[in-house]
Amino acid sequence: MDTMRERFASVVSRLLEDDPRLAVVLAEIGKDGFTNAARAHPDRVINVGIREQLLIGVGGGLALTGMRPILHTFASFLVERPFEQVKLDFGHQGVGGVLVSAAGSYDWPAGGYTHMAPGDVALLDTLDGWTVHVPGHPDEAETLLRDAAAAGDDSVYVRLSAHSNAAPRDIVPGRFLTVREGRRGVVIAVGPMLDGVLTAVEGLDVTVLYATTVRPFDALAVRATAGSAAGGVDVVLVEPYLAGTSTAAVNDALADRPHRVLGLGIPRRELRRYGTIDEHLAGQGLDPVALRERISAFLR
Repeated sequence: MDTMRERFASVVSRLLEDDPRLAVVLAEIGKDGFTNAARAHPDRVINVGIREQLLIGVGGGLALTGMRPILHTFASFLVERPFEQVKLDFGHQGVGGVLVSAAGSYDWPAGGYTHMAPGDVALLDTLDGWTVHVPGHPDEAETLLRDAAAAGDDSVYVRLSAHSNAAPRDIVPGRFLTVREGRRGVVIAVGPMLDGVLTAVEGLDVTVLYATTVRPFDALAVRATAGSAAGGVDVVLVEPYLAGTSTAAVNDALADRPHRVLGLGIPRRELRRYGTIDEHLAGQGLDPVALRERISAFLR
């Protein structure tokens, strides 16, 4: 099976053939995946070198001319380092584009904290109007990338990961998918967290919602699920980035109903022993054993 990043390069290379409005902007990282596309479309595959602020500025400039720019590098270099440019060159100028990240919260542990961005979605949450997709499988990444490329002039962030579920789900962009139903609570698993969550809640009487689009937040799905619960409802969020990033969205969705929310994800403390992805999951309390303990304790 290919990775999400490999699927990104192949899908977007094909989209360049079909849509003359699309352009890809890179900052050295990921350029090898676009070698053939750059040869075929040298005016629409642009590598600015290791200049992440310029990456965003060029993308904003292309958008001002009517192009649909797709920008790619590691999340820490795409969202965190050039955040002022994202805020101004897209938001303030009123133009849109597609930011496609890699490396996520801890996808390349050997790269250290400079290559980790657990706060990327929370940071984008401070801006208006961004759609945020978090696929959990390369097939889902393709669906969401195609949707983002065709999204008019909207601003879209697609968060790719080396961490992946074993099988894709039949997702619809913008909608949560009900994976299983129960009566004792609701667990919302975001992107690549789904497999671990399903293992963790085996035998527990809970509903599992699968989220691959987290902004806009599918409040209707949460309300519909909560509506079937007697009395108050307990909601657990399991996100592959900063813990609690979407707790406010759940609270807003259920503002008129009794409820409790537990936000699980990457804590603010820095894990300084980088290890592997699986070791990171365990170290952050996001492996199936720890998830079961934390979810069960909350539901009790």
